[in-house]
Amino acid sequence: MHEVVVTGYGAFTAFGLGVQTLKEKIFSGEPAFAKVNRFDSSRYRAQYAAEHPGAALSQLTVLRECVREALSKADQDGARAPVLLGTGGDHAASIEFWGEHAAGNQPGGAELIHSLPGLLPEAIGEEFHLGRPRLAFVNACVASTNAIAHGAHLISTGKAQSVVCGGSFVVNEDAFAKFDSGQALTTEAQVRPFSLGRKGLLHGDGAAVLVLESAEHARRRNAVSYGSVLGWGLAAEAHHPVQPHPQGRGLAAAAQAALRRAGVTPEEIGYVNAHGTGTPRNDPAESLALRHVFGDRAHTVPVSSTKGATGHMLEATGAVEAVITLLALEEGRLPPTAGFLEADPECLVDCIPHTARPLKVSRALSLNAAFGGANAALVLGAPPSS
Repeated sequence: MHEVVVTGYGAFTAFGLGVQTLKEKIFSGEPAFAKVNRFDSSRYRAQYAAEHPGAALSQLTVLRECVREALSKADQDGARAPVLLGTGGDHAASIEFWGEHAAGNQPGGAELIHSLPGLLPEAIGEEFHLGRPRLAFVNACVASTNAIAHGAHLISTGKAQSVVCGGSFVVNEDAFAKFDSGQALTTEAQVRPFSLGRKGLLHGDGAAVLVLESAEHARRRNAVSYGSVLGWGLAAEAHHPVQPHPQGRGLAAAAQAALRRAGVTPEEIGYVNAHGTGTPRNDPAESLALRHVFGDRAHTVPVSSTKGATGHMLEATGAVEAVITLLALEEGRLPPTAGFLEADPECLVDCIPHTARPLKVSRALSLNAAFGGANAALVLGAPPSS
């Protein structure tokens, strides 16, 4: 089996383009939420999201910039590298189609092809002359985590020397309306993960791309390693269409599988980037999952949810949070949980409220969960110099 290292990454959030911008904002604990500006939200319960102010954003646009940044940082052109992206597709064409239909017009269906998720990795692959396969992962909020896990699997088994992987999501009315109708969105202008009085999540723009390589390949070309993907785990619990298992069994199973694959014990994990949606059901379930994984140490291992700053980026969330976790390992600082009010007896975790914590750790766990009982986990390692 081959060691998997990260030699480049690029990111985009509501804070702006670039990993440096993300780093400055995420460690400050500054939330990005504001009144929705991209569409008329007046008919919905919720009114807020973490939107980038740029006009006419598309997933292809932000992915293109993330790939460019990641390849530049990796100092390579990505030739022959497979492209693996978590995405639900660009909703613009389908929204236009149904808008025309609602207006009594007879729209043609040919344009709907532009909403297909598979077009994004294909378009990125063609533009940057990357290799194959070019795959879209569409399983919601674990999609880009799955893309990273699959990329690491390809490298560890010798099926690829380098992989371009990640995911993207842009706040849009289609997803917003669905989450709002299910009352999953908070009516406040703040997400409050693990806090007493939390009321729900908010969406956020996001995209991130990582360049993974085998350690041997990276050494041959004298590439800098920004960390490593030590292990990955996936689990499906099938407890409920939208609710997590109340005991967090699926998330615990994914985390334990990732630790086993990494050959890392729970005691070696110094930080957890939690899924932490700020919803009444997710956070207690995740807290119990951490109890399954860490035992009595679950109350003291540092845990934070960066969704309190970025919002929930759906298919992109795992990739963005993987980059944040790598930055925490590199910087020797743990990002805070923004929006925290007071401790909830059902969420007894050390959630690093408000302020970043200086702490050097060498191993971290990044967790994500999705509707339908899908769960995913990554064990990430610090770069060699850290």
